[in-house]
Amino acid sequence: MKRILSALALIPVASAAQAQGPIATAQRGAYVCEMPGTAAGKAGYEQPERSFRIESASRYSAPQGGGTYLLRGDRIEFTSGPRKGEAYQVIRAGFLRAIGADGSPGRLRCVQQGS
Repeated sequence: MKRILSALALIPVASAAQAQGPIATAQRGAYVCEMPGTAAGKAGYEQPERSFRIESASRYSAPQGGGTYLLRGDRIEFTSGPRKGEAYQVIRAGFLRAIGADGSPGRLRCVQQGS
């Protein structure tokens, strides 16, 4: 009986972990970040201090320093370094959108600019 109860207690944990999506790696290369422009002006305004580079399977570098990231499903989260806690939604390969502290999509977008 104890085994059954123990197994049942783990079901919500397993479901929550699966809901986050599989662990993967982001495309390597430089990501240039920008805020959207206006119809009357430029298409976007580069934010060099927010840009970063995916170096390897789990490492990134930015003007402020480097650290690690985790890509799970369609969400990249910086897990260490100067960007720890920042998160981005993968819109499509090479195109990311910042996620606000409240979990809503932000205006900042980051586009891969080569390797």
